[in-house]
Amino acid sequence: MKTTSGPEGARLDFAGAMSYGDYLQLDALLGAQAPRSADHNEMLFIVQHQATELWMKLAIHELMAARGHVRRDDLPPAFKMLARVARIMAQLNQSWDVLATLTPAEYSAFRGELGASSGFQSYQYRAIEFLLGHKDAVMVEPHRHRPGIARTLDALLGEPSLYDEALRVLARRGLLEASAAERDWTQARAPDEAVCRAWVRVYRDPEAHWDLYELAEKLVDLEDAFRQWRFRHATTVERVIGLKRGTGGTSGVAYLRKLLEVELFPELWRARTEL
Repeated sequence: MKTTSGPEGARLDFAGAMSYGDYLQLDALLGAQAPRSADHNEMLFIVQHQATELWMKLAIHELMAARGHVRRDDLPPAFKMLARVARIMAQLNQSWDVLATLTPAEYSAFRGELGASSGFQSYQYRAIEFLLGHKDAVMVEPHRHRPGIARTLDALLGEPSLYDEALRVLARRGLLEASAAERDWTQARAPDEAVCRAWVRVYRDPEAHWDLYELAEKLVDLEDAFRQWRFRHATTVERVIGLKRGTGGTSGVAYLRKLLEVELFPELWRARTEL
């Protein structure tokens, strides 16, 4: 006789019903690893990067929603979303520990199979950068051969970032001139002393500006986690390939170190000096 229930009444027969694997589409997900070499360690490299892309997909989902709430002056829901993204960044930071188990000799055994592919070409990473305000139109170019992806990135490039929307809130609250919160969204922002002064006012009187104070701290938490992720990336790459050029043509570690100097929300950091 066919058994239809297991321990604690767990269902065993899923004929015609949705199972765990069906819901998560595990056949497609677990079938997406296709090593190009026979080397044992290539699977680690693929899984680590695919898992990173999944976490970045969630980060984009949260950042888009958080930006929408900030745009509507509905700040409390954005706080939870930004806290979640900071935790995602922390998770990604820890993932470098796994990749760091790959020795230079092990990576060299299959590196040639990567061709010109590189994490530099991650369009989700570019989407996150654009959402956080690190705008650079050149970074869309590697995706022009994929029109749908290029359109998505062009749209994010031309829209206000999460931080731009935060500055618009400061302007609507009378803490910043409206002109200081408007700009050409496709360009990188230059640090602005007026914006710094506005955040200083928030920090000096948190009780009067509590939701803005909390928004500021959530943004700082997020950039803190993002910086750690970038630092761990550069360190892991140096550990595995030294100072070799990247497979995508960049200078490798030297390029990643330059990114460590990028400030996403510069006035929030400079405000601390003024307090």
